Amino acid sequence: MTRPKKPPASKKPARRAKPGAVRASRGDLAYDALFGAIEDGTLKPGSRLREIELSEWVGASRTPIREALGRLEGEGLIARDPSRGMIVAELDHGLVAELYVMREVLEGTAAGLAARHASDAEIDALRELAQRDREVGDDPARLARVNRLFHEGMFRCAHNRFLMRAVHSLRQSMVLLGQTTLAIAGRPATARAEHDAIVEAIARHDAEAASAAARAHIRAAYRARLGLMLET
Repeated sequence: MTRPKKPPASKKPARRAKPGAVRASRGDLAYDALFGAIEDGTLKPGSRLREIELSEWVGASRTPIREALGRLEGEGLIARDPSRGMIVAELDHGLVAELYVMREVLEGTAAGLAARHASDAEIDALRELAQRDREVGDDPARLARVNRLFHEGMFRCAHNRFLMRAVHSLRQSMVLLGQTTLAIAGRPATARAEHDAIVEAIARHDAEAASAAARAHIRAAYRARLGLMLET
């Protein structure tokens, strides 16, 4: 495993716990650190995971590291390879295709429900998120963050807690996809237009059009993802 650099302590000031707040366990903190490293690409798919090295990097004993690895394995984010041992899970073309099929189903359902249930204030907030995308420039990392906010906003507009649970489970696996498709030349502008189509259909309370627009958006994202995969 290529050992990731530990961020300087001054980069993230410690937060004071609120009175009565439940403090995170050491296992939770180790999990957050490892999940974040997978999400931001510090730990890439196929990276070997050795408890002793992770313990030194995270600054925790091997017990919480082992607990965190168990959770990540249960979520499918790490796997046991016969020759390499424990590694960050890798998605082949088949798994990526399955992931995007489910994403299309969930996003289409969410947009359709949002068209039925979103309030005027929620629609305004969703439109504002779509507009914010135009203000962040061409930095893929910033675009990816705003993109996540937009999709999270749409899911909240659906007002369905069971859908939110399914989406959360899917997003756990999406961190394995690697580089954002918004790094592809021309994709940010296309994605903005697709977001606009979703928002306007939701604003018209046209559930069928909203669902179709969201599904088309995910199909376009999948095509862009395939392009990235073929380049590597």
